[in-house]
Amino acid sequence: MTAETVREIDTPHGPARAHAQLVEQPRAALVLGHGAGGGVTARDLVAAGEAALEHRVSVVLVEQPYRVAGRRSPAPAAQLDTAWRAVVEALRENETRGLPLVVGGRSSGARVACRTAGDVGAAGVLCLAFPLVPPARRSGAQPAGRLPELDAVAVPVLVVQGANDRFGIPPVAPRRTVVVVPGDHALRSGLGELRAAVGAWLGEVV
Repeated sequence: MTAETVREIDTPHGPARAHAQLVEQPRAALVLGHGAGGGVTARDLVAAGEAALEHRVSVVLVEQPYRVAGRRSPAPAAQLDTAWRAVVEALRENETRGLPLVVGGRSSGARVACRTAGDVGAAGVLCLAFPLVPPARRSGAQPAGRLPELDAVAVPVLVVQGANDRFGIPPVAPRRTVVVVPGDHALRSGLGELRAAVGAWLGEVV
């Protein structure tokens, strides 16, 4: 049986919104953030949450304050990270209290989870469609890649990436598992493979 709740959580940058699906006698909790221009109903986020629930892991999908305020353009990275830390801290006092915590998200949300994993005491990080290579600038200059954000994570990481993701596919590393599934950056296909990968990895991590 799963209990579903929605609540707003105050952060230094305005209220965030947490959509929780809490299982009985959970083994752990999975907290996921959305992409830059999307929301918590993205197919890959929903599929990852379903896989977690099947393995008795409670799930919380988090809307960043800029989305709750009705804006589509994302806030600066520092604001995203600060708001995320505040949300996870609040969840630890209630929905995820006493549980091993896995954090993650899709695209921009995955980057936030990587940057803050150590701060929030995460046991693992789940990255869906990690945007490894930034879009080229109008000047033609190629901005720095995001691999250092993944490499800095000191706990197990699962990256699920579409085979045709225009932002590239991260390499495997000692603490990092990379699963390539059919589809592109949107991860609207290959959802069966995604669920299987997330379920198997959670079984190992928690």
